[in-house]
Amino acid sequence: MSILHIICSPRGRDAESHRLSQRIIQRLIATAGDTPPAVVEIDATTLPHVDQDYAAALSAPMDPAEDVLARGALRQSAELIQALLDATHIVIATPMHNFTVPASLKVWIDHVVRVRSTFRITPEGKIGNLPDRPVYVAVSSGGEFSGDTARQPDFLTPYLKHVLGTIGLKTVTFFSVEGTARGEAALHAARAAADAEIAAHPILGAW
Repeated sequence: MSILHIICSPRGRDAESHRLSQRIIQRLIATAGDTPPAVVEIDATTLPHVDQDYAAALSAPMDPAEDVLARGALRQSAELIQALLDATHIVIATPMHNFTVPASLKVWIDHVVRVRSTFRITPEGKIGNLPDRPVYVAVSSGGEFSGDTARQPDFLTPYLKHVLGTIGLKTVTFFSVEGTARGEAALHAARAAADAEIAAHPILGAW
């Protein structure tokens, strides 16, 4: 087992999404057997935006020369894609910003959703090139976006399902701590509910 942990909050390890993602990782480690899994962390808040060479490569009919691929955003993209390929399990820790993914997670997505690398274009549409593996998304939100108590729209979960599915990652499971802005009592209740859901998840760790 090898776990890729993508951290997307500007609060880093102090973020609620990071705390929740650690619960997921602890559960994965507990199911790994005698050999502790490697955990590779990527801080998406430090990633640079894609650049001119990257934009030109995506709009061209084929990839550029090797010297162009070895620099700037194209090199960064290749490294991030390789990290995806090396992982058996992926854990994304992300807040919900303005009803959707934060800018840092969108930058990571822009790097790894790359034509001719992680997906190909066919007459039937875009087809993912990556082999499927479990993706667990730990979401924190100041408001409530799921269930009967939802008070705000959710563009994060459907978007992530679709964009990750585009590159072949279709086994995506979401856990969330919602209503973090409603005070300590609500926060503790949301944490307890999320922790219980993680503990009860039947396939967490199995692949």
